[in-house]
Parts: sequence; C-alpha cells; structure tokens
Amino acid sequence: MPQRTMTAEAQGNGWDDGLIARRALIDDAPPGRSTELATAVPAPAHGAEAPEDRALHTRLGALRELIGLSRARLEAGVLAEAGKVLDEAAARDRLPRTYTTVAIAGATGSGKSTLFNAMAGANLSETGVRRPTTANAVACSWPAGKGRGGDGLLERLAIPVRARRRAHVPDPALRGLILLDLPDHDSIAPDHREQVDRLLGLVDAVIWVVDPEKYADAVFHERYLRAFAGHAEVSIVVLNQADRLPGDAVDAVLDDLRRLLDERGIALSEHGEPGAGVLAVSALTGQGVPELRQLVGDLVGGRSAAAKRIAADVDGVARRLRPLYVGEEAESPAGLTQRTREDFEERLALAVGAQAAGQAAERGWLRRADRACGTPWAQLARRMAFRQAQRRGEPPALLARRLAGDPPPAVSRPALEQAVRELAEDASHGLPLPWSTAVHDAAWRGAQGLPRALETALARPPAREDGDMSTSRQRKKGTAEGNPGTQGTEGKEEKARPEKPGRTVAAAGRGRRWFARHRQPELTVLKPPPGTVPAPPVPTGPAAPALQLPRPGWWSVAAFGQAMLLAAQLLGVSWLLAALIGFPVAGRWLPLALLLGGSVGGPLLAWTCRLAARGPAHSWGRKEEWRLRRLAAEAGQSHVLEPVAAELLRYREVREQYAIAASPTGSADDPIPPAVLSEG
Repeated sequence: MPQRTMTAEAQGNGWDDGLIARRALIDDAPPGRSTELATAVPAPAHGAEAPEDRALHTRLGALRELIGLSRARLEAGVLAEAGKVLDEAAARDRLPRTYTTVAIAGATGSGKSTLFNAMAGANLSETGVRRPTTANAVACSWPAGKGRGGDGLLERLAIPVRARRRAHVPDPALRGLILLDLPDHDSIAPDHREQVDRLLGLVDAVIWVVDPEKYADAVFHERYLRAFAGHAEVSIVVLNQADRLPGDAVDAVLDDLRRLLDERGIALSEHGEPGAGVLAVSALTGQGVPELRQLVGDLVGGRSAAAKRIAADVDGVARRLRPLYVGEEAESPAGLTQRTREDFEERLALAVGAQAAGQAAERGWLRRADRACGTPWAQLARRMAFRQAQRRGEPPALLARRLAGDPPPAVSRPALEQAVRELAEDASHGLPLPWSTAVHDAAWRGAQGLPRALETALARPPAREDGDMSTSRQRKKGTAEGNPGTQGTEGKEEKARPEKPGRTVAAAGRGRRWFARHRQPELTVLKPPPGTVPAPPVPTGPAAPALQLPRPGWWSVAAFGQAMLLAAQLLGVSWLLAALIGFPVAGRWLPLALLLGGSVGGPLLAWTCRLAARGPAHSWGRKEEWRLRRLAAEAGQSHVLEPVAAELLRYREVREQYAIAASPTGSADDPIPPAVLSEG
C-alpha cells in the first residue's frame, strides 16, 4: 500500500488542504474552462439527459471532490490515475457522442489486419507474413451523417491523416463507427507496445482477437484481459482463424476460452446479462463476420459506449483506491464517541493529579479547622514541635506554605502522552492507514502544546467567590506588607516578609496571641502525582494575589469558645492556688469545677468542630478536584479533541464522496458493487 505523505500545509496548524483554492479556481476560470472543471459529463446536446449520464456526472463530481479532499493526505502519485480519468472524461465529452471508437487488438499473427479489412470491405490495412506487419494504427470511419465529423476523435487518438480511411461498403448499422487496427501488443518493437497501451486507454471499446494457438497465452490474459475485466460491456473477444479448426473443435475451443475468461473475472454476455461477447470468426472465409458486425453495430448504435467506458474506468479507480478510503470493516468507523471523550478527560485529570489535589485540599481544610478550633494546648504543642524541627534542620512536617510566585503544579508528561496515545488509537480504530496516520498526527501536533497549556492554566489562581469576606482582609494585609498574595503559615509567622538579620524564627513569634495566626488561613498545597518531572515556571508577569480560602463564621465562634475555656482553666488553677496558700476563697468546689470544665470542654469542643468540618472539607476537596478536571478538559478539547474531530470530519466527507464515486447510480446510500469490492 502506498504510504501517505503529509504536505507542509497539512503539517501546520491549519486544516486547509487547497480545496478552497481549487474551488476558487473553478469560480475564476473562463466560462469554457470552468464548465470543464465543474463537470466532465454534461448533458447531451439534444434531448434530456439520460439516467446513466446523470449518474456518471454525479460520480465524476464526487471523484473530483475526493481528490481535492485527499490531496493533503495522500501522495500525488496515488491520485494520479483518478486525475487522469477525470481529464480523459472531460476530453472525451468535448467530442461528439455520435461517433464511437473501437480498437482491434491482438497478438502477432492473430489476423487483426485481415479482420479489419473484412469489416471495412476493402484492403485498407497491410497484411502479410512479415512480423510485425502493422507498425502504426490505421483508422476506418463510417460517417454518421451531416454535421460534426470524427476528425476530433482521430486527433485525440493521434492518428495521422495518411492513416485515416473511409469504409468502402456503407453499412447503416455501423454509422458513427471509427474502427482502429492496432499494432501487435507483443511486438518486439517497444514503440509498438507503447502505442497499443496508449490507444487502449483512449478508445471507447475493444475487440480482442485471439487465434487457436495462443488464445490461452498467460501474458495476454494477465496483462490485458484481467486489467480490462471491468470493461466487459465494451469488449468483444473474437476467436479468429476458426477455419483452421476441424468441425467440433471450434465449440471446444470457445468453451475453453469462456472458461479462461470467467476465471479471470470477465463477465460474459450470456442469457441476456451485460458482458463481453465471445464468438468465432474467420476473416479469410467470412465465417462469423456478419455476427461480429451485428455485435459492433449494437455497441455503436446505442451511443453509450463512451459513457460505459468512462464508468468502467471510474470503477477501476474506485477499486484500486478502496484500501485508502475504506477500512477492514465495511461500516463507517465510530470515531470520537462520548465514551472516548470521557476516557480522555479522565486520563487528563489523572495527568494533572486532580483527584490527589482534591484529597490534599480536603486535608488542608481539616488542618485549618483544627488550628482554628483546636485547644490552645494542642496549638502550643504544635508550635513547639515546629520549632524543634527547624532547630534540627528537618523539613517541617506541619508546615504548609503557598506563596505567590511558587512554580505551578507539575503535569505528569508520561500520563499525558499515554492519554493522547490511547485517544488517537480509539479515534482511529477502523480507519484506513493514511487517515489513521492523519488522526495520529493531528493528535500529536496538538499534544505538543498541551503540557504548557495545562501548566499555564494551573498556575492561574482560581476565581474568587462572591461573599468571601477574608479576601478584602487579605488584600489589605498584602498591600500593607508590599507583598500581595501572602498568606499565613503553620507556626508563628502569618505573613511572608523578609527576616531581619539575627532574628530567629522563635523570636519572631513571641508576644503573639495564640489565635492571631488564624486571621490569614493558608491555601492547600497541590502535590503532583509521584513520578512527575516539575515543569519550568510559567512566566505570568506580576504575581497575582492568591485566592483566599473562605473562613466559616463558626470557626471564630469556636475559637472564642476555646479562649473562654482556656480562661476558665486558668481562673480555676489560680483560684485553687490561692486557696492552697491560705487566701480566703468563696467556695472550694467552684474553682475545681472551672478547671475540670475547661480541661474537658476544650478537647470536646475541638472534637465536635472536627466532626462538623468533615462535610465542608469534603465539599471543598470535590470542588478543587472539579476545577482541575475542568481546566484539563478545556485544554484537551482545544489542543487535541478539536483537531482530531476535524480530521475525522474530513474523513467522513471523503468516505461519502468515495461511496458516491463507487456507486453505479451515483448515490451514497447504495452499497458498493462487488466489482469495486473485488481486487481482481
């Protein structure tokens, strides 16, 4: 199968393959030339257009559209034959339909020239025992009457004037016939064989002449008869020199000849079915010549041989182009189904770590709720552990920090490549090789910019929600510090600001109230999936303020409750100490109740708040996961899905045009005929 070649135009970002320019060429061409380009078989000059002509007109138009749509996806040599058929069809239509060109072709010594003279009624072509005898084609015309003659056809066939003859015996049944005597197709002279091949591609019908000795010649059957198997309706096979065979041998040889033709897929005109006629003649004695005249007369009288020849050429082109337009399955491929799109979006979400980011956001929300609503003693223990970790130089396990200017979350490029690869495989399943390759190329061209697009989208902060009261507070604090977007962290520092020389982390937090750090809640750190390579920072210009996470109002109430419970504990301890050293106190159970109530109420309140925060934390994590999924799906849609869909749309149009070109009636709804489906 020929390999497809992507042109420079097809390798770009655009999807134009020159079809618009081709249509513009038709619109801007001169009137005569535009008609030629627009249709190769217009309506006949007299009378209404026949159904066969309308079908052929439609098929040639579809073939032209097929070439235009495929030019950027296939090699030029693959479409050269189809273009030649269109050119020959247009050239033949400019010439009169009242004349039909019929060539007599055969091997050396088969009696072609003798049969030609018998049909013409005179010795118009040289005969003899010297081989090859006929060096140049000779034409004999039977005038069709007044009006336009057949000189145009002879000029198209390049028959010199000295080789043009007129029939000496007028025959009304052969009016409009131009009979050609061709050189030997097996001549030792290469120019003779080239002349035969050229003329066989131009004439409307062919009379194949065989003799009793070489009627089964393998070269003749494989090179010519098999190649013209689709032209059976405009072919006649003649067994010449029948006078050399004894009585019953003629029928035996004819039966064997029909068997050989049938094995090579040539339809025979038996029982009224269309196909090639087979008969035995003797050009020397005249045996069978009248029957041959009748067959040729039927072929010429219908004035449809030219259309049948062109239709057979289109069938042959469609048969040879079928592997390039129809896959192994007869039905049209599914392409981009909803399942394929959903699977691709799911793989993109995996590549950007959407699920892991949602879980991290949920855990971050729970940590913020625990810091806001936890007991003061738990906060103190956390701060002490944080200081010890920094003194030892260990990574602070409880520190979760996200400052403006940090690199965006990394994209897993292997997972991204796997997503694109599987999408291309699913979308191109069942497509012919050139179009499957085109779909893969479109997917990978878009995938080249997909990682950058995802990283840029992930680097942008999410849109702020309405009603976020902490946003204005963050903007004010960011402006006051000269560093917009700074947020609180775990430990003693609420804002990221330069540390003064000699100022330690522990000293920076002295004198702060224990609940002051909750005024600037931290953002969740989105960790990429394991095995990813961090991408370089995406230049986004000035750092934009990071999104301030919403802070529920009940957190402040819980923090106030923890402060009151801490105050109750301290008051109870102070009261008991005063009682122990002898100061008079009112009631001895009251300080003990304050101490026990504060000690038990603080953890109980923190546990209750932790339970209450699970629902909002889960909702926040799902929201963050959905946001990343949406960003990944939008990037995948614009960079990969749309180019792939455009390529599949082009293939659907190409397949429809191919179905029209391959259909005998010129309809896309008709099934492709067996003559086109077969490889023979």
